[in-house]
Amino acid sequence: MILYTLYRNSYIDIKNLESTKGITCYVNSTNRCTCSCTFCLRQTKEMLEGNTLWLKEEPTVQEIIDEFEKYDLNDFQEIVFCGFGEPLMRHDDLMKVAAYLKKRKPDLKTRVNTNGLSSLYHQRDITSELKGLIDTVSVSLNASNKEEYLRLTRSRYGIESFDEMLDFTKKCKAYVPHVVLTVVDIIGEEEIHKCQKIADEIGVTLRVRPFEE
Repeated sequence: MILYTLYRNSYIDIKNLESTKGITCYVNSTNRCTCSCTFCLRQTKEMLEGNTLWLKEEPTVQEIIDEFEKYDLNDFQEIVFCGFGEPLMRHDDLMKVAAYLKKRKPDLKTRVNTNGLSSLYHQRDITSELKGLIDTVSVSLNASNKEEYLRLTRSRYGIESFDEMLDFTKKCKAYVPHVVLTVVDIIGEEEIHKCQKIADEIGVTLRVRPFEE
């Protein structure tokens, strides 16, 4: 499914809702990711063909827009580019979708949940291209140091991934109104405290998200 929401603790295609009023709408655009995190649902659940978030093929920009055309954007609290993969691996495509959404409803809140490594993937700094299109960037911090970060994320970019992710976060502050770092609650209180210090030093919010089993 392309557009989904969290409903009664399950991910559900929004077309199956009786009403979309007041929902947070997620955009599922890719299965691909530059990390292979030990705690990710991709690692902890068998990805059967029947899994509703596992895409058999990536939707085109037009297919995503066509889905949004079916709905009144006034119903949505926020649009979040998320899904099973790293959304900013399709940065250029998703900025086209975000531009479409902002044209239809300029005050519609948009967010991207990212591992913060997509400037590496695209081999250019993409942060300035988020300006005016994305209202919140939520970056997965995951750990307080580069060694633990690499152990948890198994990033394809190796030990330097941690510093690159933090650099991406810092650069986003110049172009995006709200920048957030996130960690999963299973890392423990001591590690969360260290991550809070990192967020404070950068000047962004830290959000502790629950581990999904």
